Amino acid sequence: MSLIGKEVESFKALAFKNGEFIEVTDESLKGQWSIFCFYPADFTFVCPTELEDLQKEYATLKELGVEVYSISTDTHFTHKGWHDRSETIGKITYAMIGDPSQKITRSFDVLNEEEGLADRGTFIIDPDGVIQTAEINAGGIGRDASTLVNKIKAAQYVRNNPGEVCPAKWEEGSETLKPSLDLVGKI
Repeated sequence: MSLIGKEVESFKALAFKNGEFIEVTDESLKGQWSIFCFYPADFTFVCPTELEDLQKEYATLKELGVEVYSISTDTHFTHKGWHDRSETIGKITYAMIGDPSQKITRSFDVLNEEEGLADRGTFIIDPDGVIQTAEINAGGIGRDASTLVNKIKAAQYVRNNPGEVCPAKWEEGSETLKPSLDLVGKI
């Protein structure tokens, strides 16, 4: 069943961010755009490359009013340990949520039940706490965080311009479409 258009389920979790532990809840998402980036585990191989890539886009995403959260089934303590020991992960300034209960991971339908680890899932959540995009990759396929910037811009444009949609490869400032009977079969 698709999660698109569904409100994020209630949750409360601890995260590591900028040298301290913080609490993150579903209410923390309200009033801003959010990205949830699920990954299998700390101290692994593809995961640090993805999280570093996401950090490279973090300033741009913040300018767009987006908060970023990485999530694995590790604890917030493990996130701190990884942050303290890895040069790559030590660069991360966004929140790293621990989900050892697997509640959040399961509610986003990215829990690999056999392994007890998250799949590589990326979700864009609007300021009302509603999921607008979902992408899930197999464990060996890393993600490209630069694609999130245009997806966020498109999601924000559609939200702010009812009746318009963004076509494939849409970039900020380019033409949008206004679905109507006149367009049927002409694109």
